[in-house]
Amino acid sequence: MSNELEFMSRAVASGKMNRRDFLGRATALGVTALAAEGLLTRAARAEGPVKGGLLRAGMTTGASTDTLDPALAANAVQNNFNKLWGEYLVRRNHDGSLEYRIAEEIVPSNRGQTWTMKIRDGVEFHNGKTVTPEDVVATLERHHDKNSKSGALGLLQGIESIKATGKEVVLTLKEPNADLPYAMVADHLVIQPNGGKDHPDAGISAGAYTVSENQPGVRLAGQRFKNFWQSDVLGHADQVEIIVINDSTARTAALQNGMVNMINRVEPKIVDFLKRVSGIQIQTASGAGHYYFNMFCNTPPFDNNDLRMALKLATDRDEVLDKILRGYGKIGNDFPINSSYPLFPADIEQRMFDPEKAAAFYKKSGHSGAIELRTSEVAFPGAVDAAQLYQQSCAKAGIKIEVIREPGDGYWSTVWNKKPFSLSYWLGRATQDQMYSLAYLSTADWNDTRFLRPDFDKMIFAARGELDETKRKQMYHDIAVVVRDEGGLICPVFADFVDATGPTVFGYKAHPAGDLMNGYALAECWTTN
Repeated sequence: MSNELEFMSRAVASGKMNRRDFLGRATALGVTALAAEGLLTRAARAEGPVKGGLLRAGMTTGASTDTLDPALAANAVQNNFNKLWGEYLVRRNHDGSLEYRIAEEIVPSNRGQTWTMKIRDGVEFHNGKTVTPEDVVATLERHHDKNSKSGALGLLQGIESIKATGKEVVLTLKEPNADLPYAMVADHLVIQPNGGKDHPDAGISAGAYTVSENQPGVRLAGQRFKNFWQSDVLGHADQVEIIVINDSTARTAALQNGMVNMINRVEPKIVDFLKRVSGIQIQTASGAGHYYFNMFCNTPPFDNNDLRMALKLATDRDEVLDKILRGYGKIGNDFPINSSYPLFPADIEQRMFDPEKAAAFYKKSGHSGAIELRTSEVAFPGAVDAAQLYQQSCAKAGIKIEVIREPGDGYWSTVWNKKPFSLSYWLGRATQDQMYSLAYLSTADWNDTRFLRPDFDKMIFAARGELDETKRKQMYHDIAVVVRDEGGLICPVFADFVDATGPTVFGYKAHPAGDLMNGYALAECWTTN
């Protein structure tokens, strides 16, 4: 019997037999469903990637206002779909190193003030044209333009000039930047024909899939691109789909009934339940992603640092970790960096919940009356409950918080980075410079705390150009202290990524940089359905 089961499991893994028939035969032979699923998993892993089939992901954060212009991507659905049809210069590996994509190599000179990128030959756009260095230059120019609304604008501010020379692209910087190659992993920097200057939302790049359907906030789909340059590594399924399911209960049900093959952002409170469901695997990864409250430092009443400090001290971080994350994460300290970054300043004192001290700062601020806090189920898993917990902890300090629950559709376009006090999340970035440049430079489009300090900008630029690691670590220590004590960030926790996959998904490897394998799950995984 064991030989027959092994033969059949290999047949499923190679696409010669469907999963349902295998489970039926296995049951007839007296094998439990759990044991049969185990046989399929081992066989699929041994067989390796299988081409064909359809992979679907059920995801939260999507909205009807979403666009295919990668410069404007502001949520997980957009970023995940961009990585299906889009191709990048580089991407980030699980271990934090860089994998070269359209760029075959990136070499520094002049002490890191000049960087030369060799552009790969033979990469084809979906429209049949070959990717050229000029397309790369145009892409970087579009996102670098001072009038751009690109989320990557802050990362590219240090570039003085961008030029194509033969098969190479040469970047000359205003100051040395040891982390320049890591800036190229930004989700927004999809390489497009003529940089997307003509049709930024056309959905044309050189990724593993071509866009076959785009219903913002509802359904996004792709068809395998037959001329993809790396088809042996990515793009195993014939078709991929992202179905937007912002409601957590509905998203979980869709995975259980087989409507989708994987889901992102499983609420920690239901993890133990899902672990007991046959065939479902919980996929977790720790990284730099954090859940936070953002206050606009230039908008009353949050332009008063005494009030900001009161609101920080009124945060019960342990309660958020315990009741919202159920232990799937770590305590935050009101700056956006944790120990996943190599130069993490570990010696900064941990801020704790202190209602008496919070009350003293609140009194000193002179503020009175309720403070509006906006939240939504799409802000992060458990964000509505987190806002209510915060309301309760603030009450212990005599601070009245009015929680306003916003609809998920449109939250990222009408609330986040628009309203002065709301809940949100950051996935974190590959380097500290990236994180600070994207969200804390005065010129950054995604400066969602409105921390507009030219002197602080100079601190970021100085750290970016410092090549001595000891000096640079001290600089990042000083930067963190400023954000922690003067900024508009309340960061109670760093959250693990918690996704879930169904029984027909193989090749999944959770990524510390983002949910659903940092956006590549549908392209890297394969199915036996």
